[in-house]
Order: sequence, then C-alpha cells, then structure tokens
Amino acid sequence: MKNFLSSLFGSFFKPWWVEISTSQPRCLYYFGPFDTEQEAIQHQGGYVEDLEQEGAQQINVTIKCCNEPPHLTVEYTEPTRVTPPVMHN
Repeated sequence: MKNFLSSLFGSFFKPWWVEISTSQPRCLYYFGPFDTEQEAIQHQGGYVEDLEQEGAQQINVTIKCCNEPPHLTVEYTEPTRVTPPVMHN
C-alpha cells in the first residue's frame, strides 16, 4: 500500500533537491530527496561544510523542486566544452 501511495503522490508532487556546483573539482552534486524546500535548506549547510573540508572551491548552492536527477554526482573532465545536464520540471 505504501508503494502505491508513493507512486500516486509522486506523480503529483516532486521532491526537493540541493544542487551544489563546484569549480575545483569541477562537479555537480545532488543531495536529497527532501519533502519540503525548508527541509532541503536546513540540510544544505552540512553538505557545503563537507565539500569545504574536502577542499572544494567556488561552491554554489541551488534548491530545486524536480524529478530525481539521472546522476547524483557529475564530474566534468573537459571544463571548456561541457554544460550541465538540463533538468525538466
């Protein structure tokens, strides 16, 4: 029954994600899913702190309401030719 309800509500409500991009290493990270925007905002600081401790630079955070990303971590190997994947809401 729970899976049925999750599927039913999942088609109406999209989860919230914390999207973090870094310039060094050149990566895009997704953390989530979260039930609310507020929940995602509350957790973003911990993810940023972890990336800072790992030496990541130029950290940019976006809170998004969207379907699950195809990849939770994207590492770009050719920084001048790669664009972030397009997310359709």
